[in-house]
Amino acid sequence: MRESGRFSPTPGGAWAHADLLPDALVVADANGLVTVFNAAAERLTGICGAAVLGRRFDEVLPLRDDEGQDWWKDTDPYGGLASRTRQPERLLRLGVDGPMLNVTARYVRSGRGGPVHTLVISLRDGSRARARWNRTDADLVSTVAHELRSPLTTVKGFTVTLLTKWDNFSEEQRKAILRTVDHDADVLTRLIGDLLDVSRIESGRLELRRSVVDVGEIAERLVAGRVAAGEDPDRFEVCVRPGLPDTWLDGDKVEQILANLMENAVRHGDGRISIVVEPSTEAGKSGVAASVSDEGDGIAPELVRRVFARFWRGSRRRGSSGLGLFIVKGLVEAHGGSIAVGRSASGGALFRFFLPAGSAPYLP
Repeated sequence: MRESGRFSPTPGGAWAHADLLPDALVVADANGLVTVFNAAAERLTGICGAAVLGRRFDEVLPLRDDEGQDWWKDTDPYGGLASRTRQPERLLRLGVDGPMLNVTARYVRSGRGGPVHTLVISLRDGSRARARWNRTDADLVSTVAHELRSPLTTVKGFTVTLLTKWDNFSEEQRKAILRTVDHDADVLTRLIGDLLDVSRIESGRLELRRSVVDVGEIAERLVAGRVAAGEDPDRFEVCVRPGLPDTWLDGDKVEQILANLMENAVRHGDGRISIVVEPSTEAGKSGVAASVSDEGDGIAPELVRRVFARFWRGSRRRGSSGLGLFIVKGLVEAHGGSIAVGRSASGGALFRFFLPAGSAPYLP
């Protein structure tokens, strides 16, 4: 136990060597009272650790977003959704005119969906990140504007054409124009939905509505829908292996994961698309693993680390927004699962994700 008072762990406890960590670390207990404030946190914030032990975490770290709002009130670590386990990295200011900090938080719960018994906050210097994030935000605005402009141009152009030259077209020509407008309106709706999902994922506010879900049945239904829409049934192969455990998941989100992976395979792959759903155990948890693979050229090894980034589309654009795989990763991780990309037996791309079986929500 250190005499400085920066932290007060039990001998040999989890935080006994907190001062050796390179990143600033602040830990609060089940009541929100600070129990650990390591040396790196003192250096970064200028706050004396001995003076803050036993005080409320939000009083010790009054973090504000770009609009000056209290970040802790927005995120509500000890309340809010019981499925949350973390807050993604966020650039925040300490107080009104304090330093910029990169902040991440972990919620350690008493069982799945149980109350938070430990809040772990990691802090890093955010001064350099501000310029990088500003460039990223500028790129994001530019990309979104570009993606919105194309379908909006079509909708506006055809609408003006119909309004000014209605009598010049036959009934069939008007229907063809309206079908194009309807299609591009759907494109805009999907893009806006994707952007909202990205916002929820990055802010940690993605809500899961869990129920008993059959992942294999969802995969089969999605393929049947694509075939009914006119796609070649020979291009898809679904294999659901026996012994799948009951899974407590968000069915809509699981459908979105599989739909995005299938769409990615259709747009960017070639040959037959194989979907395999099977029981699996990872990190001591039982659950379901699903893979989606194709027979195309695959993903170059140097690009594997980038495929889940926002707006990544590789060398083939084909009208994709580049948000699908980013959203897939966020939805999988929101369930406590994991996802990886590799090569299929035929050399094409293979995406495999694991979702733990889960359990019924915690009821206090």
